[in-house]
Amino acid sequence: MLKTLLASLPLSRFEIDRDHASRGLPTLFETLWADENTRVLPLWNGQALLGSGAASEGDWGAPLASPGAAPGAAPGAAHHAVADAEHPVLAFLPPSLFADVELQVYLGLSLATDAPEPVGTRLVAVSLSDEAAHTLEPDEANWVNLRNVASSLSDRDAGAFTEALGIMNWHRSHTHCPRCGAATVVEMGGWVRRCPVQDIEIFPRTDPAVIVGIVDDLDRILLGSNALWENNRYSLLAGFVEPGESLEAATIREVFEESGVRIVDPEYLGSQPWPFPASLMCGFLAHVDPATAENALLPDGEEILDVRWFSRQDLTDAATAPLLPGSASIARSIIEHWYGGPIPTATW
Repeated sequence: MLKTLLASLPLSRFEIDRDHASRGLPTLFETLWADENTRVLPLWNGQALLGSGAASEGDWGAPLASPGAAPGAAPGAAHHAVADAEHPVLAFLPPSLFADVELQVYLGLSLATDAPEPVGTRLVAVSLSDEAAHTLEPDEANWVNLRNVASSLSDRDAGAFTEALGIMNWHRSHTHCPRCGAATVVEMGGWVRRCPVQDIEIFPRTDPAVIVGIVDDLDRILLGSNALWENNRYSLLAGFVEPGESLEAATIREVFEESGVRIVDPEYLGSQPWPFPASLMCGFLAHVDPATAENALLPDGEEILDVRWFSRQDLTDAATAPLLPGSASIARSIIEHWYGGPIPTATW
């Protein structure tokens, strides 16, 4: 049961060896950029670039100036064949196409046997400015959001996109030292920032959150509607883990705060990174405490405006079916785990 759920979590998939040992090499990026076998995943405004899967310079027209080229070297726009919508692939490109990157992070070694590149290919993620991104690919339709494509990507592409987006989001929010405010410098292949004044290392942070499928004695599932969503959009109840709190305690507290429902015996199902911007969603399934099962539902009125019990029929009947979380989310996986399979309803 657990193995089946874990296999369905799109953002938990990976086929990359993060190669921690190479991060501290003093000439890591010089070596990576000098090797035309390195492949680069470009990110722009949190989006990745779609590609044909061939990932060769020929697919992209004239290469941009190399990282060591003189200023003013003529760039070339990227021209490529985008994979079909049902089977998108991300563009992993030669380093010679990139002359101007805002940030670079070493992702590790590809382990995919079905990728265009051989196993062991070194992967780098780069963050591009508006100008550099437009030069590389001016058609914004070819830049895609992780939420929209995650469930259709290969294991390697989904893992690389999730890893790259998560670390890039952390860099954007940790440009300065939390102690003294000095600008930090990037080290260890992009996985550490160091304050030159305090001489301290600052490591990436991930915020743990719990998300809970709650079932009553009639085998219905409890879903809530967030104040920021449109009408008839429902999902599982979720919340962040507080300092000094276990995951299990957080599930019990969050559910009660948001719905007034008391739960017992939360069962851990699996976890999925959610880099929007920096969460790790820890999924649980729990049952209503039989001593309080008859209590009225009490949404908190601030974050959650409505909570309702849904039967399986309610989720498929056109008259009662709510809009559900998208296929990239662990919420959708937990709901379908309870449901017993894919739910043919409208989604995010």
